[in-house]
Amino acid sequence: MSPSPALRRFLAEMEFPATKDDLLREAVRDGLDSADIAALERLRDHSFSARWQIVGALRLARPPADALVAA
Repeated sequence: MSPSPALRRFLAEMEFPATKDDLLREAVRDGLDSADIAALERLRDHSFSARWQIVGALRLARPPADALVAA
């Protein structure tokens, strides 16, 4: 999954290091939409030291099963 523009802006303003819980708390506080929050929830519990780590982890995170489309 590639981060949305809103999520990219959020991450650019985030202070690091940040844990998954830090990211979720600030995302809710900043009013990110539910899809962006759900993407952050799929991250593993980890402390991230830079934005690029989160972007990479989001690209590797699997989408929820109900988002998969049968071919």
